[in-house]
Amino acid sequence: MFIRIIAVLFGIAFIGAGIAGFLPQFTVDGLLLNIFEVDSMHNIVHIVSGVIAIMAATSFKYAKLYFEIFGIIYLFVALLGFWRNGDLFMMHMNLADNILHVVIGVIAVYLGFSAKSRPAY
Repeated sequence: MFIRIIAVLFGIAFIGAGIAGFLPQFTVDGLLLNIFEVDSMHNIVHIVSGVIAIMAATSFKYAKLYFEIFGIIYLFVALLGFWRNGDLFMMHMNLADNILHVVIGVIAVYLGFSAKSRPAY
C-alpha cells in the first residue's frame, strides 16, 4: 500500500510541475521557480510521467514496476544530461535539472527494487 501512495504523490508532483511550467507566474525566462530549465516538451514529459504514475498506483505490481523503470530512465536522463551538457535533443536541461533527476532516479530505483509485498492472510 505504501508504494502505491508514493506513486500517487509522485504523479501529483509531476503533473503539478508540468502544469506550473506552462504558467508564467512560475516560469521566468524559461526557468521554473527561477531554478529549473523547462520548455514545452519538458513540461509534457512531466505531465505524462505523472499520469503514468497515478495509473500505476492501481496495483502494487504496477507501482513497483513503474518505480523500477521510471528510476532507471531518470538516472539515464540525468547521466545523458551531464554527458551532453544538458542538451537532450528535443529539450534542454540545466545543472539543477540534472541533479534533481539523479535524486528522483535514486529514490525511484530504491522504491521499486526494495518494495516487498505483504503476504495476503
